[in-house]
Amino acid sequence: MVSVPPKARNIEITAEGLQEDLARLEIQKQALERELAAVTAHHGSVQRALGALQALMPGSVSSSAAARPADVVVEVPATPAPAPVPPADEVEGGAGDGERADDGSGPGDADGSKSYGKLTEQILAYFAEAGNTDVRARDVASALGRDTDSGSINAVRSTLDRLVGQSRVRRVGRGLYRAAKH
Repeated sequence: MVSVPPKARNIEITAEGLQEDLARLEIQKQALERELAAVTAHHGSVQRALGALQALMPGSVSSSAAARPADVVVEVPATPAPAPVPPADEVEGGAGDGERADDGSGPGDADGSKSYGKLTEQILAYFAEAGNTDVRARDVASALGRDTDSGSINAVRSTLDRLVGQSRVRRVGRGLYRAAKH
């Protein structure tokens, strides 16, 4: 057996540790790139929706948004902190433009009651049956037959996040959801 000097062994151990770190960072980088793509797609959807809403506002001229200088900053009300980053195996590519359209959730009915879309109702029915079980967004999407593409899975994920904000579903861990206690 050949004796390796302690200095060489320390270098070897450090190199092995750095290789492990590099592999972990590559996975994290890929997950963040996918998340950035999803955020970018969602950003575009929100911009289009905001433009459409501004065109519908009383007293607004539909061309006013186009005539506005590019350096004007539009103030948007503060939003809650973003949800925690899901694990790399749960992050998917960008959400499609139809993400919200599938859900159909809207501002409310004429009588002031909140209306919910088909996807929201399906998710709430799923959690009513699931009881005290922790489930991932991907599992919910699969149970609803919406796991065919990343846009459909992201629509489920967005709806779950909205339901968490409304305290109708609980987030019990990173990427885990459970029916809210009533």
